[in-house]
Amino acid sequence: MPPEAALTRLLKTIAALRAGCPWDQEQTPESLCPYLLEEAAEVVAAIESGNQDEILEELGDLLLQIVLQAQIFSESEQFDFAAICERLTEKMIYRHPHVFGSVAVSSSAEVISNWEHLKTQEKPVQTVTAKLRQLPKNLSALSTAHKISRKVAQVGFEWSDLSGVLAKVKEEIAELEGAIAQESPLRQSEELGDVLFSLVNVARWQKIDSETALRETNRRFLNRFALVEALAERPLETYSIVELEQFWQTAKQQLKTQE
Repeated sequence: MPPEAALTRLLKTIAALRAGCPWDQEQTPESLCPYLLEEAAEVVAAIESGNQDEILEELGDLLLQIVLQAQIFSESEQFDFAAICERLTEKMIYRHPHVFGSVAVSSSAEVISNWEHLKTQEKPVQTVTAKLRQLPKNLSALSTAHKISRKVAQVGFEWSDLSGVLAKVKEEIAELEGAIAQESPLRQSEELGDVLFSLVNVARWQKIDSETALRETNRRFLNRFALVEALAERPLETYSIVELEQFWQTAKQQLKTQE
């Protein structure tokens, strides 16, 4: 089926659901927000799994949420799916003059720089702080930290090299150790947050997505811990930490080639 025909069929299907399904009729843009976040997360998980059938399924579920939002807004005559597409298309053309215009770029860094410059021309001038305070509240703390770090670096609030970033990590870890030794839980929490933020800066410098890195660590940990449980011949709580560590090292070695 041609893409245009498939999209038309989808739009008609969602309109019919809003007209005839009690559950769909009860939904509002606000009530659907949790599903939108959930489906976006499931798309990421599917892509990371590499399972093409899951990716196809989850992208469809995410598209459903977007089309359903558009249908609800169209019913109150605010805008429709076509308006969303037109706004997006115009934005992409405007922010890619190196593709649709005569601007020449030699790297992705120049593309990003041009994008940010053009973006500032579209909206009233704001302070960096004002822009950062408008970041979505539903972003994870790691993603928010990465965006804050990147934005302030773009205006010069940045280390001159990676050694400065790593030195900051060591400084923050030392302060955390001091807080754990003699300060309140609140101060310990603050210092732990500083350590995490400094590590996000390391990730940014190395072009690593900290959110993805932590998800991968979580996945590896669970795989290794599952093998620890498989290696144990009795309940884990009956083993000493030394014995459990031996199981852990065995699990790491056995899964090394798979990870």
